[in-house]
Amino acid sequence: MTADQGNLSEALAALNRRVARELELLTLPAAHWVPARSAEGEPLLDAAIIGAGMAGLAAAGALRNIGVRAVNYDRRPKGFEGPWATTARMETLRSPKTLTGPALGIPSLTFRAWFEAQFGANDWEQLDKIPRLMWMDYLRWFRDVLRLDVRNGHDVTAIRLGSEYTTVEMATENGPRHVRARHVVLATGRDGLGGPAVPELARDLPRERWAHSSDPNDYAALRGKRVAVIGAGASAMDSAGTALEAGAAQVDLLIRRHDLPRINRGKGMGHAGAVAGYRYLSDEWKWRINSYVAREQVPPPRASVLRVSRHPNAFFRLGTSLVSARMEDDEVVIETSIGPMRYDFVIFSTGFKVDWGNRPFLSEIAACARNWVDRGLPPGVEESLGAMPDLGPAFEFQPKIPGACPGLARVHCFCYPAMMSHGTVSGDIPAISDGALRLSQAIAGRLYVEDVETHFQRGQDYAEPEIFGDEWVPAPRDLIAVAG
Repeated sequence: MTADQGNLSEALAALNRRVARELELLTLPAAHWVPARSAEGEPLLDAAIIGAGMAGLAAAGALRNIGVRAVNYDRRPKGFEGPWATTARMETLRSPKTLTGPALGIPSLTFRAWFEAQFGANDWEQLDKIPRLMWMDYLRWFRDVLRLDVRNGHDVTAIRLGSEYTTVEMATENGPRHVRARHVVLATGRDGLGGPAVPELARDLPRERWAHSSDPNDYAALRGKRVAVIGAGASAMDSAGTALEAGAAQVDLLIRRHDLPRINRGKGMGHAGAVAGYRYLSDEWKWRINSYVAREQVPPPRASVLRVSRHPNAFFRLGTSLVSARMEDDEVVIETSIGPMRYDFVIFSTGFKVDWGNRPFLSEIAACARNWVDRGLPPGVEESLGAMPDLGPAFEFQPKIPGACPGLARVHCFCYPAMMSHGTVSGDIPAISDGALRLSQAIAGRLYVEDVETHFQRGQDYAEPEIFGDEWVPAPRDLIAVAG
């Protein structure tokens, strides 16, 4: 180990001690208080969390701190949960470095504390945006320092609803297994209830000639190729920049709009009041706010646009909408509003959609859950928002038919599609701690209510005296008080 490695190791060790001290000062985590329960001879988990990315870790940390035992299950190998070290291709995060992310209100758990422990306060001042892979390193540390129980290599195949518990079936390298839990949290990311939103015309192309920006695409294979990137958001710029850096001969960004969005309207409405108050808004206001933000769209980060535009073989083709696509000899021909264009490969950077059919393991939930469209679509709203689940105060799914689907309320949607019901507190960095704390309080509250008889009996059985009868001398019975 070099001197620098030794200093780095000691710096992180010192931060770990600081985390432990701050938790001790806050008396965290709380002692486990949930009564042990079993079903069919197997212990029931308090909570099973599907996913161990940022949202899953934040939820696990918040539940741990409130005295609820949770286990995360993630299909990816350890250290590669979420998109950061897999399918994400941005150079840095969009979010300002000062946001506290999943720290749960604990100063030593912030990215800043982790960064300064290793590189110092001066480097922090010089840092502009957080490098993507450094953020992943921070999340790995977050998981380890809180000693969260994460089981990797567990791919969920089915979720079976039950009135008293939920069964989660999974495939693992050691064969199928299942767990039973009183509550299940879906921390499955931006596409957690669906998948990529790809235009219909993609079906007219061989699958090997196109990819979605979220696919694990081999960009090195694009060297010397003519590439079309469909879209103008952050992922489009990241995909285009990665293709150019991999040696693509030409990259065209086909952009329907005649100009790129310039202003992030959602950011103008983002503050602590919105985080706290959004969930109490009327349906009318929720539709209005989210439809407006969807129509205005979020601009790509300036650095991401410059990453593309610095290449002379990159072309921003604004005002170019797609008409159709076909193969002609060995070329992809895209008919557009400005004429036909020819490429070797196409990348659709067209976002995600809620599509239960893309998540077979959610079939029981999909058959029961009420979505926002079931409330009726007001005129002039963004119709795609209607596919978002209509969630209760604990992020729980609610049945289309009241009283139907026993156990549905034991499953909680803590991923991006919760935004119509709760605001952006379950998928993005700025308010992920607020969402995790809200979720943990709600689950803990429901566990307590379900077990209130047990807790009351505990009070009746409690027998630890606090005084012992030797603290005073009883007055004589014949002593009569004399008034002064």
